[in-house]
Amino acid sequence: MDTRDPDRTAELKSELDATLHARRELGTEYEAALIESFLGKVEQSLDTTVERQVRRRLAEQQVASARGVRPPGSGVEGFGERYGFGIISLVLAIPLSAIAVSQANLEGLIVAWLGIVGVNFVHAFRGRLPRRDDTQDF
Repeated sequence: MDTRDPDRTAELKSELDATLHARRELGTEYEAALIESFLGKVEQSLDTTVERQVRRRLAEQQVASARGVRPPGSGVEGFGERYGFGIISLVLAIPLSAIAVSQANLEGLIVAWLGIVGVNFVHAFRGRLPRRDDTQDF
């Protein structure tokens, strides 16, 4: 994505031409000062561009936050977290099932698996369920 300002680019080119012309006229004794002056203008241009891009991205994030939408690439969880949680819960389901059956027979097994499914459901849909607005006045 080319975000350069064509007016600023043209201005920097003319500044470079003027600096080179001044160097030819003044000689090498002013070369360092001329280069330093030109580089200061380039640095100022870069600072302006970076500042503008940072302000734009912050504004985009604020708008996305106000709308309740997550920006792309900022997911709460990645592939590893999503599927890792499911795998770990299934591995832990084995001893939980054994304990539930030994303590409360079939009823204990059903309660244990309802808990496992419930925890996985909540984990899978966290952040996707609509939030309740607690700021309403009754």
